[in-house]
Amino acid sequence: MSYKDLRAFLKKLEEAGELAKVSIPVNPYLEISEITNRVSKGPIENNKALLFENIPGYQIPLLINTLGSYKRMNLALGVNSFKEIGDRIEKFLDKKVPDSLSGKLGMIPKLLEAASFPPKIINDAPCQEVVITNPGEPMLDKLPIITAWPHDAAPFITMTAVVTKDPKTGTRNIGMYRLQKLDNSTTCMHWHKHHDGAQNYVENVKCGMTNVECRANITDKLGQEVESMGAEESISKSSVLLKEKTQSSRKMEVAVAIGCDPAVMYAASAPLPPGIDEFIFAGFLRGSPVELVKCKTVDLEVPASSEIVLEGYVDPDELTVEGPFGDHTGFYSPPGMFPKFHITAMTHRKAPVYTTIIVGKPPMEDCYMGKATEQIFLPLIRVFLPEVTDLNLPLEGAFHNCAIVSIKKKYPAHAKKVMNAIWGMGQMMFTKYIIVLDEDIDVHNLSEVAFHVFANTDPKRDSLISEGPADILDHAPDVMAIVGKMGLDATRKWKSEGYMREWPQEMVMDKTIQELVKGKWKGYGL
Repeated sequence: MSYKDLRAFLKKLEEAGELAKVSIPVNPYLEISEITNRVSKGPIENNKALLFENIPGYQIPLLINTLGSYKRMNLALGVNSFKEIGDRIEKFLDKKVPDSLSGKLGMIPKLLEAASFPPKIINDAPCQEVVITNPGEPMLDKLPIITAWPHDAAPFITMTAVVTKDPKTGTRNIGMYRLQKLDNSTTCMHWHKHHDGAQNYVENVKCGMTNVECRANITDKLGQEVESMGAEESISKSSVLLKEKTQSSRKMEVAVAIGCDPAVMYAASAPLPPGIDEFIFAGFLRGSPVELVKCKTVDLEVPASSEIVLEGYVDPDELTVEGPFGDHTGFYSPPGMFPKFHITAMTHRKAPVYTTIIVGKPPMEDCYMGKATEQIFLPLIRVFLPEVTDLNLPLEGAFHNCAIVSIKKKYPAHAKKVMNAIWGMGQMMFTKYIIVLDEDIDVHNLSEVAFHVFANTDPKRDSLISEGPADILDHAPDVMAIVGKMGLDATRKWKSEGYMREWPQEMVMDKTIQELVKGKWKGYGL
């Protein structure tokens, strides 16, 4: 099912009994977050999308926990199972992808374009029913931006579709990055050095510089932790700017869409290969083109049906302290240096709805988006690793900490080949622990996984230790963004791998007896 905008999706959620409206006054400082956290972790029948209609001091209602369950995530994508989308992708891959590695890489963008609809530019857009360009008028101050956790530096805008372009190629990127509110018309722009939005920023910096050493200096400082300040001091100094001396600079245009239709919401968070337009991917997911409109003050396009749009720029000469922020890892990410986003215009629909998301210890809303990614992108992993039969990114692993895969094992040390390949694959490079099992093991049954890991492995023989890039939010490594990796081969061992004993047969009851007992179970009186 395709939703033209967020409002159509809200109507569907209400019809499905998946939307709860809160009419009593609530505080955007911590109270909304605590309510949502309890709903996220409570009984499944009480886990609803939440629409807060009465936030003192604000006329705009707030929507949260929108995609915070398997049911709502499936409704958002118009499927009964995430695997349905993976199957659609796999059908195209089976027919169209060449055998060579370069051919496979080249076909992925063409695949999505052929299977979907390119975005459509329109002139009259709902998201521009109200246009504010005077910084003296309320802009961010109109929005009920929440402070989610007690030690957050400030209120944060979190459910975003941030639009940027590569200054050399004009290639568009859409990412979901958080914005720390500084005042009515400025925020921090939190993108990690590994993200495409940050790479567009770095390319923009390069375009305005000729001094290589100075360019590298700015690039290194992007996201750098502020170790010399305590958290409280960093909050009080969040407006302090780090000036880099450059020979010239270019302001980088940015647009931020808030309250998009659910396909765009999800696409903004998806780890797509470089060069693939997230709006094309959203069109593929919804089966219809995403309508875009030109911004009023910057040369960018945004979803026409968005509830709210922030237009503006970041200046390569200007970094500011951002954070701390209570993150999806379950810990606070420390203060760091990030660009300052200056808002030149805010446009919105009449009577807009402000959407947001909170993250923290799982399960929370972002977990269900991650589980969708796990199954939707499994066919793309199989393009390069056809031996992989299933994948589980457990919620407890906070996306990057652990991957459990099953494979059709064909040769000695096959499991270790898979580990190394996964560590070299896009954002899977951040994965700290990889567990590899045989194809007959259900990787989504953690009890079954644990049984085979504990029973079938010799830690000395089956462990593979490596090192590589880390998620910047990972606090465990000694050096930010570099971490050790561990792979564990829990497959059955062969003699060709040095196992000279006979591997024992696992105890499984005869299927005929199982069916017999199942049919007679009520008669046993048990």
